[in-house]
Amino acid sequence: MIAETAARLRENIQKVIVGKDEIIDIALIAILCEGHLLLEDVPGTGKTTLAKTIAASLGCTFRRVQFTPDLLPSDVTGIYFYSQKATEFEFRPGPIFSQILLADEINRATPRTQSSLLEAMQERQVTVDVATHQLPRPFLVMATQNPIELEGTFPLPEAQLDRFLMKLAIGYPSEQEENEILVRFERQDPLDSLEKVIEPAEILQMQRLVREVRVEKSVRNYIVNVSRATRHHDDIELGASPRATMALYHTCQAYASIHGREFVIPDDVKAMAPYVLTHRLIVNPQTRLRGRRPEDVIREVVDTVPVPVEQA
Repeated sequence: MIAETAARLRENIQKVIVGKDEIIDIALIAILCEGHLLLEDVPGTGKTTLAKTIAASLGCTFRRVQFTPDLLPSDVTGIYFYSQKATEFEFRPGPIFSQILLADEINRATPRTQSSLLEAMQERQVTVDVATHQLPRPFLVMATQNPIELEGTFPLPEAQLDRFLMKLAIGYPSEQEENEILVRFERQDPLDSLEKVIEPAEILQMQRLVREVRVEKSVRNYIVNVSRATRHHDDIELGASPRATMALYHTCQAYASIHGREFVIPDDVKAMAPYVLTHRLIVNPQTRLRGRRPEDVIREVVDTVPVPVEQA
């Protein structure tokens, strides 16, 4: 069921997004795990379009917040105001009360405003004054940031980065894909006529089914060993947290399910580790000076940790 539905979603998203099959699959995995995505890439590569296309395909409510230095936490979460008509205070929900929230250029907002997302991303609820409000389900935050332009930005702290299930870069299209983009968007935006493929209730059911994908003890140990290896690597100052281990576990289940399997294999771990662990690491200064990126270190860790072998 999950593989068939994922195929329909992929096909629908590809009506707007040209190429990028792997990126689409990563986005689907985030949805199945009810996790959050951090898209880091240069302007104009289709980050916002991807978020809108996913929301339209899922039939989910969608809101976009343009993060700026003067944005306040209440602009995101909502406020209590005094209603003269009702002669009492009423709550006016902010844009975070949607099923898919696009936090555009999240690193342009101040740390205070960035932190207003922490409770929502982890607990799927928002506390304003003394009242706690539940968020609609499914709930997905897709945040974008530009890695090139650093002036006037506030880098996300580790606590916030750790709440993003995965981080990815869309990248530039190939020559053929860029030609296809021009043809596809020549007369109209295909997003305007895009129809939903599934209902939010179906997504919730799929999220429950993903948790039933089998993970054998040897593969589970492999996941734990990969995470733990990041905490003892000479090039890494801060390794993956237990939340990262859990994220790797669940994304492997989702990866297996969209490929039509009811069990996780070590190759699933290798495929998911770069997306799940890279943004959660802090490499030491000497490593950065040598030009090594967190992606390089994760690749080395995955290659170093012994892979479980099926017993004869």
